[in-house]
Amino acid sequence: MNRSQMREQAFVLLFEKEFFKDKSVDEIEKIYSENVSELSDYGRELFEKTVLHIAEFDEIISKYSKGWRLNRIPKVNLSVLRLALCEMIYSDSVPESVAVNEAVELAKKYSGKEDSAFINGILGTFSRSK
Repeated sequence: MNRSQMREQAFVLLFEKEFFKDKSVDEIEKIYSENVSELSDYGRELFEKTVLHIAEFDEIISKYSKGWRLNRIPKVNLSVLRLALCEMIYSDSVPESVAVNEAVELAKKYSGKEDSAFINGILGTFSRSK
């Protein structure tokens, strides 16, 4: 399994967590492992780290998504943005440009046509502001 596929696992877990907020990280991981596929170490680590820092990522998303409140951003896009921010901030092994590109690719696959540009804009602006 390549890094993109592992990242996609983490995205699916984050998206599922949006609908099952009452379920623990362990429960979500178990459901995924039993019903989809074995969870990679990187996918698990990225999911857990993103959930741990979700408030921090939401603050960043709110700051850079001009005119959009978090509750108006589609859950798919929130999951993609949170995941990318986690890699950009907490993963030394992933260059920021790769995290942004991977987020755009996930958005193209799972979200609406124009959403990839929205995601690219937020992540690009955040990256340049550091």
